[in-house]
This record gives sequence, C-alpha cells and structure tokens, in this order.
Amino acid sequence: MSRFFRTYPLITLWRAVLLFAVLMLCRVVFTLYNLDIFGSFEWNEIPKLLYGGLRFDIISVCYAFCVWILFSLLPLHIREKRWYCNALYWYYVVVGAICVAINLSDAIYFRYTQKRFTAEEILFADNSNSIQLIFKFAFENLHIVAIGLALIALLAWGYRRKIEPKSVVNGWYYYIGGTLLLLGTLTLSLAGIRGGLSRMARPTAIPYSLKFAKSGDKANIVLSNPFCILRTIGDSEVKAPKYFDSEELSTIYAPYHYPATDNQFKGRNVVIIVTESISAENSAYLCPEIYKDEQQKGYTPFLDSLMQNGYAFRRMYANGKRSIQALPSVWGSIPSLATPFVLMPQSLGESRPLPMLLKERGYSTAFFCGSERGSMGFDAYAISAGFDRCLSKEDYEKAHGYNDFDGYWGIWDDKFLSFMGEQIDTLSEPFLASIFTISSHHPFVLPEQWKERLPKGKNQIQPCAAYLDASIEQFFAQNSNKSWFNNTIFVFVSDHVSCDYYADKTAVSPGDFHILGAMYTPNGELRGQNFEPVSQIDIMPTLLGLLEYDEPYFAYGRDARQASEEPITIVFDNGVYKAFSAEYLYIFTNDAIEQVYAISDITRSNNLIATHNNPSIERRIKAYIQQYYEHAERKSYIVPDTVSTGR
Repeated sequence: MSRFFRTYPLITLWRAVLLFAVLMLCRVVFTLYNLDIFGSFEWNEIPKLLYGGLRFDIISVCYAFCVWILFSLLPLHIREKRWYCNALYWYYVVVGAICVAINLSDAIYFRYTQKRFTAEEILFADNSNSIQLIFKFAFENLHIVAIGLALIALLAWGYRRKIEPKSVVNGWYYYIGGTLLLLGTLTLSLAGIRGGLSRMARPTAIPYSLKFAKSGDKANIVLSNPFCILRTIGDSEVKAPKYFDSEELSTIYAPYHYPATDNQFKGRNVVIIVTESISAENSAYLCPEIYKDEQQKGYTPFLDSLMQNGYAFRRMYANGKRSIQALPSVWGSIPSLATPFVLMPQSLGESRPLPMLLKERGYSTAFFCGSERGSMGFDAYAISAGFDRCLSKEDYEKAHGYNDFDGYWGIWDDKFLSFMGEQIDTLSEPFLASIFTISSHHPFVLPEQWKERLPKGKNQIQPCAAYLDASIEQFFAQNSNKSWFNNTIFVFVSDHVSCDYYADKTAVSPGDFHILGAMYTPNGELRGQNFEPVSQIDIMPTLLGLLEYDEPYFAYGRDARQASEEPITIVFDNGVYKAFSAEYLYIFTNDAIEQVYAISDITRSNNLIATHNNPSIERRIKAYIQQYYEHAERKSYIVPDTVSTGR
C-alpha cells in the first residue's frame, strides 16, 4: 500500500492539492487585508465564494503549471532521473513562489485600485521609481512579506522532494496507463479552463466571478492570479457587439456633436487642474451629510468656496479608478472600458482632443506634472493630445533646485503649482494649461512645514486633501493680480476616488466613483449647480460650448449645461457596466441589465430589477458600448466627413 501512495499519479496529486491549499490561503489573506472594503459576510455566501475561488485556482494552476503537470505525468522512465526530478522541483517552487508573490501583492494593490492585478499593470509599470515603491510597500507590509515567505517555504517542504515515486506496473501497462492518465488530465484541465467540454462552453473570463458573489467587490475574492494576468495578455483585439444596425444606433447615441455655443466666454484662457484622488467625500459642500455632526467641516474649504461661487457638478463621476484613465476622459472625452484607453493599440488612431482643437484656434498649450518625465506615460499622451510643452520634475529642479522632491512621486504640490504660475506668465494668450497634482497619493506624506497647519483627519488622505486645497488657495493668491487671471476659466476635476475611504457610501457605487468637479471664473460670470449625473468625459464638451467652438467635434460626453432627457453616466467596473442615474444604479452584464438598486441602498440588499428595469437605459448602455468599440475597431475618434457635411 505504501508503494501505491508513492506512485507518480498520487504524489503529483498531493503536490497539486498543496498548490490549491496555498492559493486558497493567499485568498484568505487577500480578503482579510481588504475586509473593510468587502464589508460583512453572510454564512451562506462563504461556501459559494470558496467554491468559485477553487474554480479559478484550478485555472491558475492549469495555466501556470501546465509544463510541470505535463512532464510530471509523462509516461517515460526519464522522469525517474535525479536531474529530471530536480528540474520539476525547482519549476514547482519558483513558479509557486511567483504565484504567491503576485497574489499577496494583489492584496495590497487592490486596496488602492479596487481591481485585481492584470497584464495591463505590466504594460503600465513604466515608472523609474517603481523598484523604490515596491520596496516601500514591502516595508510597510512586513507581515504580508512574512506570510508570503512562509507559504513559499510550505510549498518547498510539502513537495516531499526526497520521496522517490514508484511505478506499480511495468511494460506496456506502464506506457498505456500513463498515456491514458496524461490525456485524461489534459482533458480535465481544458474543461476547467473553458468551463466545460461542450460545444457551447466558452473560456472562463473575469466577469464569470460574478456568478459566485453577491457584489462586484466580493467577486474579486473569487479571482486569483496568475489567471488575471495570463487571461489578459495579448488582449489587444477589440470586437464591437452588434446590438443595433447603424441607422438605429445613431438615433440612440452618437459621439458627434454640433455645439450650442455661448459667446460670453469666447477666447478665454483655460486652466484644468486634475487633482489626485480627491473624492467628493472630502468636500463638505458636495457631501454635507457626512460632516453635519463633525467638528471639522470637510477638508477642501477653499475649493468649496470656489464651487459655491462658480459652476459646481454635484454628481461628477470618474470614468475609472486609475490616473491614466482620467486624462483621455478629461482632455479628449474618451472613456476607458475594459482596458485603459491609452493602453489599447487602438488608441493610436486619429483623434482630436481638447488641446488640439484649441491650438487650432490660436491657443498656446502646456501640461504640468511634478513627477519624473515619462512617469505613468502622462507626457506621451499629453503630446499626442496636442500640448506643445510638458513640464515635469526635471524642469522644476532646473529652475529651483533639488530640495522639493517628496521622496516618492515628485515635487510637492504647493511648490509645483507656484512653478506652473511662473510658467503660465510666459505663455501667450489665449492659453490652455493643465496640471496633474500628485501629493494626495499613497503613501500620503506631507511637507514638514505644513504638518502643523493642517487638520489631522480621520484617515490618511484627509490631511493631504487639506494640503492640496491650501496649495491651490496659495496658487490663486500668488496669481490673482496677474493680467491673465481674470480672463481664465478654471476647471477642477479629480482623476479618481481615494483609496482610503471615510464614509460608508463611498465604498459602493456610485460613491466609489464620486469625485470633485467644478468650473470657476474669478469675475463670477459662470455660476450654477448641476445635480445631474455627469462624468469626466463631459468636461471637454462643456468647455467647448462655453468657448463658442462652432465646428462638429467627436466626444463620448455631452455639454453638461445643455438639457438632457435622461442623463446617465456609464462606467466599466470589475467586469460589468454600471449606469448611474439621479436615483438608481443599473448593473449591465451578459448583454442585459440584471440588477437595479436605489442609490440610497448602499447595502445593495434590494434588487429592484422586477419593478424598475428601464429599457431605454439598457438601449443607451448598449449603444454606448457599440459606438465605443466600433470606433476602436476603426481606430477613428473624429467626426467623419460624411457626417460633418451632411448634418
């Protein structure tokens, strides 16, 4: 009997089971680390989550260990050689260690992005300080590092390297039995990856995780790596769904605009300040209910004052949860759906973003970001969008020395905003200037001289939000007497919500997309409050309407100052589409709206699909998706001549 348990099939099975156990332990760590995001669990949902997790772990093992499985079960006596056994051992341990490292790193990464690590992040990791940040995060999470090392040690010890597998049969039985076992294992592996062996079975995709979870957030518990990485490698081809024929599609939704103009602001300068991670919850003006019983009335008092005396978007939503998704949305009115737009090969198609359109009207253009040149790919996109100049950390240090680096991301916001004011003085009017702030980002450090001047806050980002607010106030004070200042439209919009939530409603949609958004003119000409759901892609059309841009242009958004019959905002989040109306959240998956919740129902306990499904919103979501991917297929983001001349 002992000989039987030392056979190749059973010892391979034991090692495979050990892999599944370690991956499941990684999932437990992932869940506990992000427990405040996921919230409470009902006992009856835990078995389903575990079962779904096992399904995805099977796929991960089949992907990552396919070579090991194949050569472990190969019915040849060469597998009895010591060098062969050693090669299999080291493959198992090294690849297993990589899987552990990725899964546990994912626990930390998810906390700040609310998405699992995929192939996109590999393409995205182009910062020169990436290694520094990895060591920083590792030092801050030594307990996770220790758990990872323990799990890797468990894999190495549990492999039972010194056991020499034995064969219970010889001769032709050895080869025939081994071949049948290998073929059977490969067949089962294929079935696991595809979700079955029937002709109707389809390869398992990330949205399949929703089958095992009650919410999109908890569906992330089901997922595992390397599945998330390997299933998204090479996912560069797009195929537009065909919900409608072209004629019907254009009547439902089309990204072609013929602006209604307002010549009151024609020829004005434009300054767009994209603020890092400033959720609406940091503002007492946007979320007064959060602070009604708090001594500290928000952390953006200056920005609140501008919103009160300008044009405020009370329900401004981000189009994604990463910075690189924000800039195409804000400057080009192009959202990101399943893949960040700038990471798609299709993004290289012809487009005409805001900087390009205004430059054609005589505007000088400049983009400012206090990080290192090339960081996050911002300057590359800025240049392609039409900015003439891109000024970064290196430009600041050339002018002001090397003492204002924050040690992580770039130049402190107050210093770099002052630098932007200096550089704007050199621009000819009219101009478009845009800045991406950086200081309100993890690890949430502050300049020493500011720490005692700022409120402490109840989470890490609140003092940083207060610092950014004070930095913008300082920028206004420094430049308010300059000739260009009163002739400028200031735009404020965040890139995405903070990774560090404060209010419960911020942890669920649409709260996890609700950001700061406003326009302001120093002379008070532009005023009002917009309570409709809008998003970053509406910034460009709204500005073009204000500036009396009178030619057809391409934008997925709309002029938010113009009336809309049924205003909604559509985002892609964790494998599903979400549409936010004034009162309801619609979740679209499997080509249909499957869930409807009242915005106020933050527990998502009452699915209203039976009574509040809205066919017109479903048609709008479908048309939006189809238009997006049809233009991606064509690599064209401009108004066709046939449309522009035949309106």
